[in-house]
Amino acid sequence: MSALYMIIGTLVALGVLVTFHEFGHFWVARRCGVKVLRFSVGFGTPLLRWHDRQGTEFVVAAIPLGGYVKMLDEREGEVPADQLDQSFNRKSVRQRIAIVAAGPVANFLLAILFFWVLAMLGSQQVRPVIGAVETGSIAAVAGLHEGQEIVAIDGEPTSGWAAVNLQLVSRLGESGTLQVSVREQGATVEQARSLALNDWLKGEDEPDPIASLGIRPWRPALEPLLAELDPKGPAQAAGLKSGDRLLSLDGQALTDWQQLVDLVRKRPDARVVLRVERDGAQLDVPVKLASRGEGKAKGGYLGAGVKAVEWPAAMLREVRYGPLDAVAEGVRRTWTMSVLTLDSLKKMLFGELSVKNLSGPITIAKVAGASAQSGVGDFLNFLAYLSISLGVLNLLPIPVLDGGHLLFYLIEWARGRPLSDRVQGWGIQIGISLVVGVMLLALINDLGRL
Repeated sequence: MSALYMIIGTLVALGVLVTFHEFGHFWVARRCGVKVLRFSVGFGTPLLRWHDRQGTEFVVAAIPLGGYVKMLDEREGEVPADQLDQSFNRKSVRQRIAIVAAGPVANFLLAILFFWVLAMLGSQQVRPVIGAVETGSIAAVAGLHEGQEIVAIDGEPTSGWAAVNLQLVSRLGESGTLQVSVREQGATVEQARSLALNDWLKGEDEPDPIASLGIRPWRPALEPLLAELDPKGPAQAAGLKSGDRLLSLDGQALTDWQQLVDLVRKRPDARVVLRVERDGAQLDVPVKLASRGEGKAKGGYLGAGVKAVEWPAAMLREVRYGPLDAVAEGVRRTWTMSVLTLDSLKKMLFGELSVKNLSGPITIAKVAGASAQSGVGDFLNFLAYLSISLGVLNLLPIPVLDGGHLLFYLIEWARGRPLSDRVQGWGIQIGISLVVGVMLLALINDLGRL
């Protein structure tokens, strides 16, 4: 079933985002008087095709990895004399800039639309209350402690842990001061805390911002009572069963599930002894733990889970906006994610953020499937983020991308004449090399995650 969700989710995501992107080019081209020859979603063999009254051919092709809008252009073939005024290359620089920029702009508008819908639908969020602070950690040195609620980071309000994580991600690889505003339980006055960062998580392959500060989010206490087992995990192989109560690990008493999780994570590939209570009797079960992750992110894996418990109502908050306020929220979230995407690319370029965080088609497909399976809200959120990524990446000043064409046209606008065909040809070759190189790197990262 998950594979089906992945396939359908990926096709829907690519179909919607590519169609909207290309429609941006198409719509503005029509308004500028350019004749559009073909509007294609996908590449390769056409599966469906039809024509409109103006002679544009619409195509749905077999390979759903992109799309294109083909316009009348003298650089690509002979144009009849009576149609020269409809040729793309005959339009003014401003019109060409508008046509090229329309694709990425359409992606940003689509993201705003999705975020607008999500803001009106609302969401239930867990209040970012600190459950524990590790002794000697960055958070502990700054004076953070259990029970405090994080209400803002660097001046940005944090309604839930997702917002906290988003603000922390924007500071990865940096040095300086992280400003955190907290509020004590039952208090109304906020207190400011300054956390010192020094090349914080610079170059980490799988950074965990919240944990690296020494903060553990508050969560309801979970008894160490097994409810589910990974069929291929160490727990199943060792003979543990659903319903077993875990009493100790290597002699250390267990009172809470999180305590077990922390102990297991510190023992990748280790042999441990779990004392369990089963049907009123106690027995010792030797277990050979597995491992997950790489490098500093490598941790032990047991392959077992517990039954979820309900969260106290006091620890949850409903966040919902009216139609007008939702527009502002959609614009704000789109702007924030666009800036974060650009900042992350810059940090990868300068080594502040590991290039292993770059994801390719395999990861996108997996996330598409998981979000589609989680529900409409999660899927719309994924579509919004992916649409922003598509818009930002297409605006990069790399020839062959929309941003590269915009760069050429802006130079033409400033110089009063276009760059020579030879210079543009060199730029396109360099651009193709860069794009192919990045795609290969992303694919290698995807394969590494598998």
